Amino acid sequence: MFNRKCKITFISHGSTIYSEDNKFYDKADYPPLNDNGYKEIKKITDFIKKRGLKTNKIYVSSALRCVQSAEIISEALKQDFEIVETLENREWGVWSGMTYDELEKKYKNEYQTLNDIFASKPENGEDVVCFNERINKALSQFISDNIRGRVIIITHPAVIQAAIANALEISSKNQFKLYIRPASATQISYFTDWASLVYSDHVPN
Repeated sequence: MFNRKCKITFISHGSTIYSEDNKFYDKADYPPLNDNGYKEIKKITDFIKKRGLKTNKIYVSSALRCVQSAEIISEALKQDFEIVETLENREWGVWSGMTYDELEKKYKNEYQTLNDIFASKPENGEDVVCFNERINKALSQFISDNIRGRVIIITHPAVIQAAIANALEISSKNQFKLYIRPASATQISYFTDWASLVYSDHVPN
């Protein structure tokens, strides 16, 4: 039988005013959850409670929208959370505030595909490979600190994309294609030498 080291359930923060337009943004203090974002997080919280999901630890990105989401989940589970700086969103630099369409239009003469754009480093931003290394290092530490445990991480969609890409050995060039909606749940089981994606981008009805 496989020897599982840790099971992590990732929850993406609820919607903000930028979510519907699929804008890239990395500021920690803005925007907050909007009304729909609060409703979404309450719905995913009900899903977690109904499944009887047990957790040893709740880790949260320090961005306001993540902390607001964590406060709702933490209260419902009657468990405190820990804010972790290493779970911050990818730094988008000059891309911040832009949409997929705007990026493709701006760089259409410089790059052949959207894959190539995302694999590049935005001016004043973070390279996707460096971003993945940062996230994977943080996850490795959480796993080591919670052997045989269950963990909840409330964070940004880009962080969850990086986690899935690492678990399934998906090229960093293609990980942006992993669609992660606001207030969705993704679960990964980590074993000694490999990881298994249990489910991803789940939004309860």
